[in-house]
Amino acid sequence: MTNPTADRPLRSDAVRSRKLLREAAAAAFAEEGTNVSIAQIAERAGLAKGTVFRHYATKEDLVAAIVCENTDTLVDTGERLEQAADAGEALRDFMTAIIEVQARDRAFCEVAAGIVHDQPAIRAGTERLQAIADALADRARRQGAIRPDITGRDIMLLVSGIYQTAAPLRSSHPQLWRRYLSLAFDGMQARNAADLPPFDAGD
Repeated sequence: MTNPTADRPLRSDAVRSRKLLREAAAAAFAEEGTNVSIAQIAERAGLAKGTVFRHYATKEDLVAAIVCENTDTLVDTGERLEQAADAGEALRDFMTAIIEVQARDRAFCEVAAGIVHDQPAIRAGTERLQAIADALADRARRQGAIRPDITGRDIMLLVSGIYQTAAPLRSSHPQLWRRYLSLAFDGMQARNAADLPPFDAGD
């Protein structure tokens, strides 16, 4: 459900409250994930809970607004990378950008892992991101930068898996995911390898 007042012009005090709210929510969701309460966000912003709900009718609407900011940025990054001459490097840069967001934002990481997916705006953003992954993977395949059986769907699953592989050591080794990204990308470039099993293998 979307707040019917969300698209109306805001007074200066309301604009300030909305800015404080979004900054507080972004920080809270990044640090603690989507389970953080509205009361915690309101306290962090120095606002009353009622003020939060005047801007966003539900917590899910607020989560979507914050998460979709990251998604929109990544879509913009992917669209820019579609113009790069080296399709392989473009795909790797796209994967890097996604994992960097996962590493700093727990809520986005939950979205990437499929934990948060039932909000229409989040689903739409995820679909846009998937479309960019499909396009970048297609360019990389056509240039011979990755093996011919790698798909955009593989890419989106891999970026989540790469980060989760390194996540247990993120406190002591926050950049460890880069090691596994390199390992995964080397595998994506493998030549004379056996064909990958289909997605439905074993179903």
